[in-house]
Amino acid sequence: MMDLSGKNVFVTGGTRGIGAEVVKSFLNAGATVHTNGRNQVEISELNEKATEKLFYHCVDFLNNEQFIKFLETIKNLNVDILINNAGINKVAVAHEIATEDFDNIQLINVKRPFELAKAVIPHMLESNWGRIVNITSIFGQVTKSKRLSYTTSKFAIKGMTKTLAVDYAADNILANSVAPGFIDTDLTRTILTQSEIDELVLSVPAKRLGKPEEVADLVLFLGSNMNTFITGQNILIDGGFTCV
Repeated sequence: MMDLSGKNVFVTGGTRGIGAEVVKSFLNAGATVHTNGRNQVEISELNEKATEKLFYHCVDFLNNEQFIKFLETIKNLNVDILINNAGINKVAVAHEIATEDFDNIQLINVKRPFELAKAVIPHMLESNWGRIVNITSIFGQVTKSKRLSYTTSKFAIKGMTKTLAVDYAADNILANSVAPGFIDTDLTRTILTQSEIDELVLSVPAKRLGKPEEVADLVLFLGSNMNTFITGQNILIDGGFTCV
């Protein structure tokens, strides 16, 4: 039975999109959930509306000083379930990629998840129980023009996940990654027009965009006590896109 009462969860980037749905799913399962965003005004407003089991933290993962300080907070939260959802992207062909952009994408999409995992694993080892779910992408399985920086990061975190799984499976710490395809989020609707979305779904065998809650349901299962033996897997949730 799905009951995460007494479990502490940290979801990175949980103020909108897939992250917000993941936060909601773990709250509904009874967990205490912590998440983060960069906008102090928004975070303050969200905390005013939050339930007693939901906490928003203001931290910019691009700000090294802020992040290092935040790691100390994370170590004191006794995180049982870590969901690395936050990610950034910037498109360009290889010879036009600014080194700073490449570095920032690797920082947010790869290094920060590693540092967070490193911070929470000691508590998981003490508890002999832990779950780590990293959000990758279909672009950690296939690629597309102008996605070099992003694809590099998503292949990297997929590899990181597998190694975490091997290192800690005997300690009942299970690590998996979830690779969403094209999902119907506010960001998707902002970037693409309806006609562009209509054209996009023609390449998806399911003939529609995925729903954020569908991704969240999968993340919840992998990060819960319902998952007892799945580890080291990168599970695609893409309506069949990568099959064709």
